[in-house]
Amino acid sequence: MKIDLVQVNSAAAWPIVVDLDGTLTATDTLVESVIQFIKQSPLNLLRLPFWLLKGRAAFKDAVCSRAAISADRLPYREALLVYLRSEKSKGRHIILATAAHKSIAQGVSDHLALFDDVLATDMGRNLKGSVKLEAIQEKLGTDFVYAGDSRSDIPIWNAAQAAILVGASAGLAKSVRDRNPVEQEFSKEPIGFSTWMKALRVHQWLKNLLLFVPLLTAFSFMDIGKLATIALAFLSFSSAASATYMFNDLWDLENDRAHPRKKDRPFASARIPILTGLVVAGCLLMLAFALALVVSQAFFLMLLLYVILTSSYSWMFKEYVLIDVIMLSLLYTLRILAGSVAAAIPTSEWLLAFSVFMFLSLALVKRCSELISLEQIGNIAARGRDYRVADLAVLSPLGVASAMSAVVVFGLFINSPDTQSRYATPGLLWLVAIGLIYWLARLWIKTSRGEMHDDPVIYAIKDRGSRSTVIVMAVTMLIAHFLALDGML
Repeated sequence: MKIDLVQVNSAAAWPIVVDLDGTLTATDTLVESVIQFIKQSPLNLLRLPFWLLKGRAAFKDAVCSRAAISADRLPYREALLVYLRSEKSKGRHIILATAAHKSIAQGVSDHLALFDDVLATDMGRNLKGSVKLEAIQEKLGTDFVYAGDSRSDIPIWNAAQAAILVGASAGLAKSVRDRNPVEQEFSKEPIGFSTWMKALRVHQWLKNLLLFVPLLTAFSFMDIGKLATIALAFLSFSSAASATYMFNDLWDLENDRAHPRKKDRPFASARIPILTGLVVAGCLLMLAFALALVVSQAFFLMLLLYVILTSSYSWMFKEYVLIDVIMLSLLYTLRILAGSVAAAIPTSEWLLAFSVFMFLSLALVKRCSELISLEQIGNIAARGRDYRVADLAVLSPLGVASAMSAVVVFGLFINSPDTQSRYATPGLLWLVAIGLIYWLARLWIKTSRGEMHDDPVIYAIKDRGSRSTVIVMAVTMLIAHFLALDGML
């Protein structure tokens, strides 16, 4: 965490000047302000280029006067804050000097109650690089220590008595050490493989296994050509899903930071820069559509519909009670339809009806789990969603009813003439119905106890009881299809 290369002796009175974006906080407050502004209305995106033509200072003033960043929600570098508070207790002055807009800088100063003065961008000048140095020297002269993170800070480090390096790249850190005394260094935490896996939500790719369902229900899984096509469709859907998850996380930064578990997501915690996330998400989306065109034009249209619906959910429908869970259930069912289109296998009405009720129940599990988590920490409502803890009295019974409706549909499916003709031992499917009752009831019991993960899919993967039940049901369906056991039943 620290490399102590200079002792501050009589210079103990040197004030510490601290940058904000990338230094005090790992995020970029301007980019976050732009996202907040676009969230108010996507049409606001058209106004940004015209403001930028007026200069960066005017651009920041226009955006930040219309979009509020919550200083108490920003992901601060705690190690740096501990050091600054320690130095302040020794009598050193701490000054915040940032290219961020003055409204953001003042909000941060008020929240942290740490800084003796604030220098920031206003309508007249953009406080970056040499302009920031001039402002610092006007205020302090040449006796100061500067804490920064980027190459634009080099002129200030060169003029300072000492440098504090915060999250600087290895090359930049070496360059600064070669030219300047370094009082303290806070190394940059590398973006690890596991962090990217969380950002891409790779575990959510399991939902896209629903693309294989039409192949399985038609018992065509030995058709290598169709299997290869569905595998390619799976990669396409998974790439698109990761892209939309990343866009959603960037869109929902403020709300995620207010959530007890979501605050640790890679973008909410600023472990991955926002602009990096946007570039990666854009590349994944292009890859997804390219793969979809290889599958077929019809599948490309299904993927396009999925992206439109999931984007609409993230930008609008997720804020409305019940509409959001209905949208989630439809997005699950759409995956099955997409698999049917990719493999050119008709999807039965029984499967679609079962899917809608099943996935509505799982979506309600997800929502109830979040509300129970909020209730446990004393909150009464979800941030960014039209849900309250009191809604559990309605949502939980609705979720259980949806689960049992799925079982009823499955029971009717067992007695349908088509099932009786296609399965060697259709009566064996009643064991699957019993397994469904057990599995779904178990999910809801775990939810009511507060033991459910935010996502029931993750819980089903990690929970041994769920895994075992699903495997037994799948094996039972195969036996019912292929083996004639009528004489034994």
